[in-house]
Amino acid sequence: MKRSWISFLILLFSISQFCEGQTSNLDSLKTLLETAVEDTNKVNTLIAICQQEYRQTPVDAVFYGHEALDLSEKLNYQNGMALANKFIGLGYYFQGDYWETINHWQQSLSSYETINDKVGISNILNNIGAVYWAEGDDIRALEYYLRSLKAAEQTTDTLRIVTVSLNIGTIYLKKESTHSQAQEYYLAALPLIESLGDHDAEGTATVNLGEIYYGKGTLDTALHSDNALYLDTALYYYERSLEAFKQSSAGNVPFAMTCIGKVYMQREEYALAIEIQKEAYEIALMSEAKLDMTTSLLGLAETYVQQGDIVSSILTYKKAEKTAEEIGARNELRAAYEGLASSYEKFADYNNAFMYQKLLTDIKDTLYLADNDRKLQSMQFNHELEKREGQIELLTTDKALQDAIIQKQKFVKNAFIIGFILIMMVAFQTLRSYFRKVKTNKILDQQKDEIETLVLNILPAEVATELRAEGSATPRSYESVSVLFTDFKGFTKIASGLAPKDLVAELNDFFIAFDEISVRNNLEKIKTIGDAYMCAGGIPTSNDSHPFDTVKAGLEMQAYMDKTNKIRESKGQQEWGLRVGIHTGPVVAGVVGKKKFAYDIWGNAVNIASRMESSGEA
Repeated sequence: MKRSWISFLILLFSISQFCEGQTSNLDSLKTLLETAVEDTNKVNTLIAICQQEYRQTPVDAVFYGHEALDLSEKLNYQNGMALANKFIGLGYYFQGDYWETINHWQQSLSSYETINDKVGISNILNNIGAVYWAEGDDIRALEYYLRSLKAAEQTTDTLRIVTVSLNIGTIYLKKESTHSQAQEYYLAALPLIESLGDHDAEGTATVNLGEIYYGKGTLDTALHSDNALYLDTALYYYERSLEAFKQSSAGNVPFAMTCIGKVYMQREEYALAIEIQKEAYEIALMSEAKLDMTTSLLGLAETYVQQGDIVSSILTYKKAEKTAEEIGARNELRAAYEGLASSYEKFADYNNAFMYQKLLTDIKDTLYLADNDRKLQSMQFNHELEKREGQIELLTTDKALQDAIIQKQKFVKNAFIIGFILIMMVAFQTLRSYFRKVKTNKILDQQKDEIETLVLNILPAEVATELRAEGSATPRSYESVSVLFTDFKGFTKIASGLAPKDLVAELNDFFIAFDEISVRNNLEKIKTIGDAYMCAGGIPTSNDSHPFDTVKAGLEMQAYMDKTNKIRESKGQQEWGLRVGIHTGPVVAGVVGKKKFAYDIWGNAVNIASRMESSGEA
């Protein structure tokens, strides 16, 4: 049920020096532009237009930003260059082009550093950190946030110090091992928040402090007295966050109430917990805040479980499941599935328990793949960024070389020594660029290897190579392929007598062993469906030994199960009867799907092997 609060990651984009207080109408600004003289006032007008355009029409903001940048460079107006690059970056940010965003914000940062504008430096560093955070690169995000905080602390800008402190705390909050650092930053920010009277920031900081102390209070390793103290502290911060959110426009009241309810649940004050969690749900329902509705229902269901009211917990989890499905809240849906699997098991309804355990496994796989996708996107983002940095470095080197040649031609008669020094500087810069390029290429190669490993876990090597080269994989016909199917006789009866977790654990052990046997016998695993396992020989690379390989693999699987069943029999456990079906014939193989690739085979050989397996004896 834990939900991170990240209300301040991208907050201070449009606040900056002379742009503050700009209230002119957009049309009036454009009219003023028509008669403007080519001076800093025109730059300011162009940037004021950018400030009003970047959210609704970011393409226009980029256009006007470049006009402001060109004029600022002509006038050598560093503040204008800083602001122009900042708003150009914002325009690209709202178009989803993060590479151009970073590029222009780095240029903005350079201008701010030139004029030693600590507020501007802190603002841009915070924004760059926010982009890296959005791309899943917490390490780089934290690096920029810490630099931003250092700059902000050299100013009197309290709001900026609060913003960056909360961002740093949010990153540290993601891992239990760094909760103490998160706590440090939240506590440091609280007095500043109080001086600002910012209720939304106060609610964010205190609810996250409550989460930290709640986590400490529910550790099994803590002393009972420590648990009580931690829970009391968590309740204090949760109640403080509730009061703050009631005075803000953020709409986070139901979540704070749900957090308070879970503290009462841990104290075994179930009536109070249920009362406040129901109230949280009603408030969320009135504002149609479906995520808060789901969160409060999950908290209420958990309280029913702890109280021993399993029927009510099932009904409430079902309600949470429906709401989570409506909004596509996968993390909350996972919590609902987990709660339903556990509750049905306690209720001795093993069919439903198994069904929800299966749904839980599926959604965990989905979330795992989504996490891998985010990692791939982050690696690709960093790859592209490093490549562009390399290109910029090469362009910089080329420009320096050209300048050196021109300088040499101009002063060759009376400035030989100066020309020689310039050439040496260029040589040094080129050498430095070379070593940096070598380092960059090494990093890119490592990232490429990581991507390659992820792809090969999903597809055969030949198919993956074709996908990379062509963008698609052509289905192939094979004249002779041996297909092997297995399943377990009486699986439904066996499943009904096992707890869902035990059932999945046993199937996992069997299929890991089958995977090893398949690899050892040169077979390609195709898929698993329920208790069925499918693999094939002679694909994706044809060979003449596949009938022998497949039969040998089937015998090894039977031998493995015989050995396993003897051990189970000695322990008084039920045996698993393995059925195997093998058939050789022509098939078609290829990749199906667009976003989630799957390698599969089709043909009569597949159907016959499946029927042989289902008709066989264990």
